Amino acid sequence: MSEIDPNLLRDIIMDHYQYPRNHELTKEEGYHSCHMASDSCIDDITVQAKFDGDRIEDVRFDGEACTISTASTSIMSELVKGRTKEEAMEIIQNYFAMVDQKEYDEDLLEEAVAFQNVGKQANRINCATIGWKALRDMIKESEGQ
Repeated sequence: MSEIDPNLLRDIIMDHYQYPRNHELTKEEGYHSCHMASDSCIDDITVQAKFDGDRIEDVRFDGEACTISTASTSIMSELVKGRTKEEAMEIIQNYFAMVDQKEYDEDLLEEAVAFQNVGKQANRINCATIGWKALRDMIKESEGQ
């Protein structure tokens, strides 16, 4: 893992918190929806995903969430749009490996590497993974798993 300037990581997180991407739910038909809430934080979000066959056409989210949760879900929504479900699952698995302080593919995660140190703060792990878990669950459900 390469050493990334902590200020750059903080800037990425703050940018996605202050200007979250895909931060609006839709009533449009064809979206899967997953509500997630945290016992240890204010996080109470709904993530929506629209699949076109094997491809992720759109991901959006909204709700009340802390800085870490909002930023990580925003980055995730950008990372997986247009990818296949298989590609998205590979990204998700690498993200969880990173959070767990295990080996991961940094290039695959792009801006999500901003959360590379979150695993050192046990109380923030759920915040950093709540939106990712919602998408993972929707992909599995859409595949009948």
